[in-house]
Amino acid sequence: MEYMDLVRKAAGYITSKIEKVPDTAVVLGSGLGFFTDLLQERCEIPYQEIPGFPVSTAPGHAGKLIYGKIGEKDVICMSGRFHFYEGYSMNEVSFYVRAFKVLGIKNLIITNAAGGINRCFTPGDLMIITDHIKFFDDSPLRGENISELGPRFNDMSEAYDKGLIEKAKSVAANQGTDVKEGVYAFMPGPSYETPAEIRALGILGADAVGMSSVPEVITASHSGLKVLGISCITNQAAGISKEKLTEEEVFETAEKVGEKFSALIAEVITEI
Repeated sequence: MEYMDLVRKAAGYITSKIEKVPDTAVVLGSGLGFFTDLLQERCEIPYQEIPGFPVSTAPGHAGKLIYGKIGEKDVICMSGRFHFYEGYSMNEVSFYVRAFKVLGIKNLIITNAAGGINRCFTPGDLMIITDHIKFFDDSPLRGENISELGPRFNDMSEAYDKGLIEKAKSVAANQGTDVKEGVYAFMPGPSYETPAEIRALGILGADAVGMSSVPEVITASHSGLKVLGISCITNQAAGISKEKLTEEEVFETAEKVGEKFSALIAEVITEI
């Protein structure tokens, strides 16, 4: 089956299962799946049922697409995503973004758990992503360009939509939630970064680091979707803290910020 035929088949399957195509989709990072508890009139679709979707194998990723309502707004949530370190290609990691584009999604809210590089950050902070750094040589756009989705050489100067950033900042201020802003660095994983790598990324201007999001953002930018990125700083990066990094710390911190994280995302959805 041709690639775009599979993308259309995935979009068609999702359409057949939901009441209405929403304007906004949310991708929930490691340990952040609790946001879906806010959804009313839920409909859950396991990834393995959707044509072309990989299976999510990372800890803390439920592996299902959840449709529902936040107030009067319809929304689709990716409760779990796909990572390069799981063995998937960049094309497979970002397949769902193209399916969302064909589906008719206009806004993509990308969230993730990240390690803090900026020494002013502490675990539990929420960081609005203003830009990213990616040096890893593979790309979800590598290979023949799909011209019906976007140009061969797409502009990345505003990969994170300024209007959505300002909306998120305004919502946070109204809620009394302190949010940071910063640059997210993508590393392929699954090993955590070395202290030397973290020092290098800090010198280059990164404020946080993680193993996801950037492939999807590149694909979304290529496809013309507006992106809002939010990182939950779940730990200090290697060398910033003397403690060894563990996935348990990631999940514990994510759980602690659940209420303010969910409230922020929910209000942003109702405002856009």
